[in-house]
Amino acid sequence: MKLWGGRFEKATDGLVDDFHSSISFDQRLYEQDITGSIAHATMLGEQGIIPAEDAEKIVAGLRGILEDARAGRITWQTEAEDIHMNVEALLTERIGEAGKRLHTGRSRNDQVALDTRMYARVACGETEEMLRELVETLLGIAGENLHTIMPGYTHLQKAQPITLAHHMMAYVQMFLRDMRRFRRAGEAADVMVLGSGALAGTTYPLNRERVAELLGFREISMNSLDGVADRDYLLDYLSAASICMMHLSRFCEELILWNTNEFRFVEMDDAFATGSSIMPQKKNPDVAELIRGKTGRVYGDLMGLLTVMKGLPLAYNKDMQEDKEAFFDARDTLVKGLTVFTAMLKTVTFRREVMARGAAGGFTNATDCADYLVKRGVPFRDAHRVVGELVAYCLNEDKALLDLSLEELRRFHPAFGEDVFEDLSLLACVEKRDIPGAPAPGRVQEAIEAARAALAEMRGGTTK
Repeated sequence: MKLWGGRFEKATDGLVDDFHSSISFDQRLYEQDITGSIAHATMLGEQGIIPAEDAEKIVAGLRGILEDARAGRITWQTEAEDIHMNVEALLTERIGEAGKRLHTGRSRNDQVALDTRMYARVACGETEEMLRELVETLLGIAGENLHTIMPGYTHLQKAQPITLAHHMMAYVQMFLRDMRRFRRAGEAADVMVLGSGALAGTTYPLNRERVAELLGFREISMNSLDGVADRDYLLDYLSAASICMMHLSRFCEELILWNTNEFRFVEMDDAFATGSSIMPQKKNPDVAELIRGKTGRVYGDLMGLLTVMKGLPLAYNKDMQEDKEAFFDARDTLVKGLTVFTAMLKTVTFRREVMARGAAGGFTNATDCADYLVKRGVPFRDAHRVVGELVAYCLNEDKALLDLSLEELRRFHPAFGEDVFEDLSLLACVEKRDIPGAPAPGRVQEAIEAARAALAEMRGGTTK
């Protein structure tokens, strides 16, 4: 008989059992569920709501179940529906009547909210640490490439010269933001909701603050309806995961492009590439492509839960059982993606000479040529037109700006002087961009140091 079956005269249809059961996926919450129940039982005993000896039996029994579950000695039962009922049924089987007192003063509604919040706290912290490793990897690459010239792009067209360090630091900023998003998602989950009951609290004199203390929660929830109906904290995680996957996907797209014969900016390590079953010459960046593809999967998890929640009246509805599969899938996908991406990035070979040659083509110093004229009194719009005419001339002559003689340059404007050639060198173009956030090597070094300081600050438990 079901633990809730007193009101029913007929057994649940087997089809309903299969459809209704969530143990196939929520068994992942066994650690949180048992730990939360230990705290709840401890508090019930301390408050005199149940006999102290029964509380002690419950706690001992739960610790035994937890030990067996960790060792893989428990087979969870579908007919018990979910992890909560499985644990309670097993507890009662092991310790007898005392086990029936565990659920005093709580509902599965606030119990599952507690479990998922505990799991979300761990997931957020875990993801933040994985991002820390990725950021540190990027900082290492940046530090080694402060003077590695490469082309910067807009519209996937060569635009201006930058450095590989500056490019890597753009992703550092993205992933630092991701770390902060997961920190905030973890803070959103760090609210103890047990005591909300099914929706209206309970008549028992629960010490909710004591349960929060035992479980390490920062605060307790302030509305019982919201306590059981809220899944914003999971949406916060899914949103952060979606944005993080988007950043990984953009990075993967660039690595895929850079790995092509047309770019040849990078060489992917053999350990993170695959071959073709028919074309023997192929070396495919499948890891990067798969991360790019799995980004859509995480987006789907976010949209799925948003859609589940959008029409639900207060408080708990069975629809909300669908929250866990989306959350678990996004967490698993992101963790796998971050793990393999960071490992792959550590093995990538950057072809510095090819990058430098790439920056030399495509007139990436054209803006600097216009700026040269402006500094000599030419209005910017006139300088822009002059350089545009110069580029058109170079295209016809199959030359770069630095291939032109001073005589050729002066045909377009008399303000050009002998110093123009030094001014238009790619290294000079980068070094002159010497304001905060720009690619001058000194400024990038400042950005590296600021990022390391941000990592240290977050390690210390604060974030901005």
